[in-house]
Amino acid sequence: MFLLITGASGAGKSTARAAVADALSPLIECVELKDLVEIPPVPTLAWRQRATEQAVQRALRLQDLGRHLLLSGDPVAAAEVAAAPSAASLGEFAACLLDVSAEAQAERLATRGDDPALLPRHQAFAAWMREQAGDPLHRLEVLRTGGWDEMRWDRLEAMAPTWRMRVIDTTSMPCEDVAHAVVDWCRGVLEGAHTHFRLQITA
Repeated sequence: MFLLITGASGAGKSTARAAVADALSPLIECVELKDLVEIPPVPTLAWRQRATEQAVQRALRLQDLGRHLLLSGDPVAAAEVAAAPSAASLGEFAACLLDVSAEAQAERLATRGDDPALLPRHQAFAAWMREQAGDPLHRLEVLRTGGWDEMRWDRLEAMAPTWRMRVIDTTSMPCEDVAHAVVDWCRGVLEGAHTHFRLQITA
């Protein structure tokens, strides 16, 4: 199973990855894209999508061993996983969006010293991800313009009617509560309790 924890900057993705690694290793291998591929000096959208394909291929190797992959820490959209060339071999995957209000996001990014000039972009991306959690076709040009030519965006139309992502609003949640919520979600998916969050990938 490929599990994706995604969200905009400041939503809590790194906290989630650490929690899952501590609680569910070695059943789940927890990675960021930098663990799988070299990050270029200026990462591009096309690079991120090629790197996502490498994550899918890693998940397939783990799948053969009865293990699972969790990708968390990067702003990879669930639609990018579904459209990755090798994703059809996964059969299905599960995605969880960590959401955060614009005000809380601004406070968190300021606290960690991010460039305030980039805040409008971070907030716009968070708003886009919020909509994409319920509709994989929402403003797809955000992913297609400047993206990797090998991506299979045609799959998303067939997936749209049953597209369901878990959304956890981390705005008012302490880090430990976010960690518990993510671990519970991962366990529920793997145990079959959250089958409605499993996204079926068409060929």
